[in-house]
Amino acid sequence: MASGSWIRKMFEDGAILKQRYGEENVFDLSLGNPIVEPPAEFFQELKRLAEHPQAGMHRYMSNAGYAETRAAVAKQLSLETGINFTMNEIVMTCGAAGALNVVLKTILNQGDEVIIFAPYFAEYVHYIDNHYGVAQILPTDEQFAPRLDLLEEAINERTRAVIINSPNNPSGAVCSEERLRGLGEILRKKEAEYGTQILLISDEAYRRIIYDGLKYPFPLHHHPQSIIVTSHSKDLALPGERIGYIAIHPDCHQREELINGFIHCNRTLGFVNAPALMQHLVRHLQGVSVSVAEYQRKRDFLYQHLTEMGYSVTKPQGAFYMFPKSPLEDDVAFVRELLQLKVLTVPGSGFGTSGYFRIAYCVEDRVLEGSLSGFREAARKFGLR
Repeated sequence: MASGSWIRKMFEDGAILKQRYGEENVFDLSLGNPIVEPPAEFFQELKRLAEHPQAGMHRYMSNAGYAETRAAVAKQLSLETGINFTMNEIVMTCGAAGALNVVLKTILNQGDEVIIFAPYFAEYVHYIDNHYGVAQILPTDEQFAPRLDLLEEAINERTRAVIINSPNNPSGAVCSEERLRGLGEILRKKEAEYGTQILLISDEAYRRIIYDGLKYPFPLHHHPQSIIVTSHSKDLALPGERIGYIAIHPDCHQREELINGFIHCNRTLGFVNAPALMQHLVRHLQGVSVSVAEYQRKRDFLYQHLTEMGYSVTKPQGAFYMFPKSPLEDDVAFVRELLQLKVLTVPGSGFGTSGYFRIAYCVEDRVLEGSLSGFREAARKFGLR
């Protein structure tokens, strides 16, 4: 609990501030909880199911999920990747968090190492620890891309997996095709050296929220020992519904055994199966997403104003987070300064990278606009301009 999530802590501090000053006077940029509503197609499908329910639609099904839903996911993935997926490579899960815990439970023996790159989603360390693994944390470069030289040095005979998150939470960085190619080459080289299988786990929760016409580079193209964990929390704006999936590369060694492990662990970890109603819904929404243009507009608004104030920011390529450098070396102290100005952000230390702070801009425009005076006052106080 002492090392628990900074994100939730700031959210709770914000609740206290809102009670004291009124919600309209507090500008909460701490939590990646999108305010956009699901696409119209979601409500149309929900209405159709409510008006024409299918017998047995709320009962148990295979722990892997409905065959029809898994087939729909496989078809869409095949279209997007050019890789021939079938339903046999798909397991429906309770979101990406459930998916990642299922994968780690399946693959880890006690003491196995999992490499993650900082900045990373704060819960990764806890998920690895859940299943008696050891998180090995490597820094990224100034553009938040994995440093391949450090990766090559870090891999050893205990390395079981590497987790990559692109677009990244908290930085919004997208790992380039070139960097992924180099990453895959290193993993294959080290597999040959140690005679082991090193899985590349790709957390793709933000895969469809990508900007400036950039095409998403799939890590699966660069390492056949790859697994996707993802959810519809962001692309369909359904974070509270906890619906996602695992997809394993069809050419992955021990594919069938791994899939059987995922199905078993989906049950024994207590998830049992992904929510039935959501499986019925997302089956018909695999090609649908929220408006990326709306998030890009918010990104551009905030990026322009912060850089004009003097903040150093790497422009996000995807997701809905910004990760500016802190004007103070102590990022926690700076975040507390912003808190006094009624602006809630999260210190970079919570993501394994001190000296930065995270802004979640998936909020109403009035919150973004209202936060500017606090950012501006902090910039003046610490001499950014």
